[in-house]
Amino acid sequence: MKSEPFANPFKPGAGHSPPYLAGRDHEKEAFRALLKQKTILSNLVLTGLRGVGKTVLLEELKPIAREGSWVWVGTDFSEATCVNEETLATRLITDLSVFTSAITVERHKPGIGFGKAAPNDFRLDYSGLVFLFQQAPGLVSDKIKSLLQFVWRCMEGSSVKGIVFVYDEAQTMSDHAEKDQYPLSLLLDIFQSIQKSNIPFMLVLTGLPTLFPKLVEARTFAERMFQVQTLGKLDERSSAEAIKIPIDKAGCPVTFTPETIRLIVQTSAGYPFFIQFICKELFDVFLQQIVASGDHAPVPIREIVKKLDKDFFAGRWARATDRQRELLSVIAKLKKCDDEFTVQEIVEQSKSSAKPFSASHVSQMLVDLGSAGLIYKNRHGKYAFAVPLLGEFIRRQEEELQQPLLPGIR
Repeated sequence: MKSEPFANPFKPGAGHSPPYLAGRDHEKEAFRALLKQKTILSNLVLTGLRGVGKTVLLEELKPIAREGSWVWVGTDFSEATCVNEETLATRLITDLSVFTSAITVERHKPGIGFGKAAPNDFRLDYSGLVFLFQQAPGLVSDKIKSLLQFVWRCMEGSSVKGIVFVYDEAQTMSDHAEKDQYPLSLLLDIFQSIQKSNIPFMLVLTGLPTLFPKLVEARTFAERMFQVQTLGKLDERSSAEAIKIPIDKAGCPVTFTPETIRLIVQTSAGYPFFIQFICKELFDVFLQQIVASGDHAPVPIREIVKKLDKDFFAGRWARATDRQRELLSVIAKLKKCDDEFTVQEIVEQSKSSAKPFSASHVSQMLVDLGSAGLIYKNRHGKYAFAVPLLGEFIRRQEEELQQPLLPGIR
């Protein structure tokens, strides 16, 4: 009987859980500590570049919350969520209703007050929550606070310790002063008010490094409202574990030598997505070689990096204009390009190029590159690449342009 082909354990897709989550024990323990708060004084912001595993870590935190008798609700945020305050309220109600739809409350239960239009037995499904929201007096913020307070009164006495509201891609949220709409500020005001009333509803937001500065800009008290955990690349030990542990599973026909593991760690620089990408490609190559010849061939790392360039970097690089690419190439030549840099450092470096940049021109272009998702400005007024290892990619593009064409190719 022919055996089934062995499934590749590595998963480099966006948000896909890896076969083994390495190097995030500290973050998980910190979340457990937050769940033990008797009064919610600290909420959580998870931030980091693309590919560091923010969404994956959220999936690891979910069972921790449930084991602690906390309800987990939420979804991805998007620009559509923050069109106005009403859309934000709808988002919160929709997510909350997934849990509360199983709750039925009697109209005349002591301590629970309904309007005259409410039925005797009231179910807290989506339509029920919307009804209560509409019946509450005041502005949108007053209505949603009243609704959340009511939901908690219905839950008191149950085994539930609280609710964790979790929103990924939260950096997409913005206030719109020109339209007199402040959904981001509204979200922060709601949870600060609810938590001051000693209601255990916790807020967990995940996003790019621009997220926390945006929260503080919207409401200065956000600086004291959140515990910020910045996810970075893995150290060498954790990187090696992320590679080795999945392929050490029983029955796996593919193995990586210590030299191969070191090469993967070096090439990926410890970024979880790149580790998964390289391992997946290499696993498939080795598996085919074993089937064909029974042995491994040399590691095709250059070819895998080229595929990574095409699949991960090329789409982002295409968002930049020719002049913006020239600026990015200047940045890629800075010694600390993968850390952080200033406008002045870019201007100085550009003086050795054919078309130097002025400070005002650099500042404006960095704003545009930020909108394109290639650069971000940190809280200290310095800039950094929003994509890990982008500097290395840019330098590889320049090297390819400088290579002579093959004979007969023009």
